[in-house]
Amino acid sequence: MTRTALTAANGTTALGLLLAVATGARIRRGRHGVLIAENYRFKRPGATCFTVGSVIITKRTAEWLLADERARLFTHECRHAGQYAFLGPLFWPAYWVACGWSITLTKSYGVRNWFEKNAGLADGNYPEDLPLRPWVLRFLRR
Repeated sequence: MTRTALTAANGTTALGLLLAVATGARIRRGRHGVLIAENYRFKRPGATCFTVGSVIITKRTAEWLLADERARLFTHECRHAGQYAFLGPLFWPAYWVACGWSITLTKSYGVRNWFEKNAGLADGNYPEDLPLRPWVLRFLRR
């Protein structure tokens, strides 16, 4: 799979595996060329799952993530792996800038974040829209 090869070549999957090993997560094979690092025990990030390269890191088990009722969440995380394939290590600064933009506008790091929108807000259990902050609305009215 091209995405898997690209994330391996750009080093992001190696960093995902390093993070998983360093935090005691167990690595399992997933579907569609991704690996799942299960039972991640740290509080941060607060999300149940996050992706680094082609490694989906979850606080739950691989079976939980691969269950049919979480197919949309799994797909959301796979889309992030595709973003890593395209951007490589540049994903991190670009993602954090997008988080800052979203927080500035809405108080949520995901709603106006291009990466989360591109991965599917609803699929990742994000609200699909939130009101803009009052100062933004005032600025736009000028």
